[in-house]
Amino acid sequence: MSDRRDQLIALAGVFEAAALVDRLARTGQIPEAPLACMLGSLLVRDPQTTLDVYGGDNQNLREGFRALASALERDPNSLQREPLRYALALIGLERQLAKRDDMLDLIGSRLDQIQQQVQHFGLVHENVIASCAGLYQDTLSTFRQRIQVHGDMRHLQINANAARIRALLLAGIRSARLWRQLGGNRWQMVFGRRKLLSELRPILRGQD
Repeated sequence: MSDRRDQLIALAGVFEAAALVDRLARTGQIPEAPLACMLGSLLVRDPQTTLDVYGGDNQNLREGFRALASALERDPNSLQREPLRYALALIGLERQLAKRDDMLDLIGSRLDQIQQQVQHFGLVHENVIASCAGLYQDTLSTFRQRIQVHGDMRHLQINANAARIRALLLAGIRSARLWRQLGGNRWQMVFGRRKLLSELRPILRGQD
């Protein structure tokens, strides 16, 4: 698998989290499978491949690949504006997190505890989601730059939805960190757009 393909998979993980946050904020509902995939990505420590972080199947990141393609194509008619805004904000937050070794240590130890919860309750149990949300609040939410989620207030005011949104944002940060560790940077999305699209289109065709 090429370095660019690995970077695309991790970047699609960022956009998957962003797209799920957007859908949850607007509709109050998301399927359980992609939620489980993103929560699971938080707990994969030593993957054999980048795709293993996301369950070993490109289909698990279908929404993310589509949102990423819409961002790279820059077609005003198909651009998913809110997922793009969330994705860029996640990438920016991860850059701040990278400078905070104390916070990275805290996240690592808390994820160990969440792993034990998962073994007891299961991956998408409300207790696990609440723990992931609490971890996001105790760490990323303390930065001056915060992600403002827009949507239907009827859905956003439900505690369970707010917890799922924070848990997904935490998973998006994990993917942003992975993307950067694989050599990804924001300039690629500006100046390497065509190269990324040429690698992305076969993946999208494989999902049709």
